[in-house]
Amino acid sequence: MSHLLSAATTFSRFQLLTLNNTFTTQPPFLGFKGTSCFFEKHSCCLSVKPFCASQKRGANIFCSMNMSAQQSDDHGKMKLDQLIDKVQKLWDSSPEPVKKFPHNKALDNFIQLILDLILVVVKYLAVPVFAVTSLSEMSYCAHERKLVFVPLPVLFGVAVAGILKETALQLSPRLRDSEVPWHLIAIAIFFTLIKLPGPYYPYWVRIIIPHFANGVLLRTLLFAILWYRRPKALKMLGSS
Repeated sequence: MSHLLSAATTFSRFQLLTLNNTFTTQPPFLGFKGTSCFFEKHSCCLSVKPFCASQKRGANIFCSMNMSAQQSDDHGKMKLDQLIDKVQKLWDSSPEPVKKFPHNKALDNFIQLILDLILVVVKYLAVPVFAVTSLSEMSYCAHERKLVFVPLPVLFGVAVAGILKETALQLSPRLRDSEVPWHLIAIAIFFTLIKLPGPYYPYWVRIIIPHFANGVLLRTLLFAILWYRRPKALKMLGSS
């Protein structure tokens, strides 16, 4: 019986000791929490350093890109200077007949030839293209039952063409004596660019604007025909 009592007392003492040990181990655990907070704070501070390092790396990359761009520009300038020097040396080493050849006049004649070819092509294609596009626009208005609105924009375009022609001749009187009616060509090109996107205009704009441009182009074409017939009339008057 005494052995049982001694065993019970020793077991109770062991429980008290274990309880005391558990209570005594709490402050170090709390201290460990504090150290974890300490490490969390310092980890934030440490996380700033890689960000700063990444900024420095980005700045270094940007500077290197600028340096490479400047080097490429300098390299391109050097190539251009070398090309100019080679051309100058080639010109200096060329014979005298090549130097005396009228290069500027030949270039002007070549440009004039190209312009004459373009004018011939435009002259023979302008009337068929104008007729086909005008018929397509008239058919669209007939399909939409809006033919009543066609004559008014056409007449307005005819009047605007006359005003533009007289204004151009007043601003530049030299156009009266020129061989090519550049002012009429400019008017025709401008209103052709207005006329061509006709199918993409809104509904009422598609009905009015193309026919307005047709009126301008029709009278401009008449002015061009009279312009090219004018020298023949002057020659006939001079011979008589």
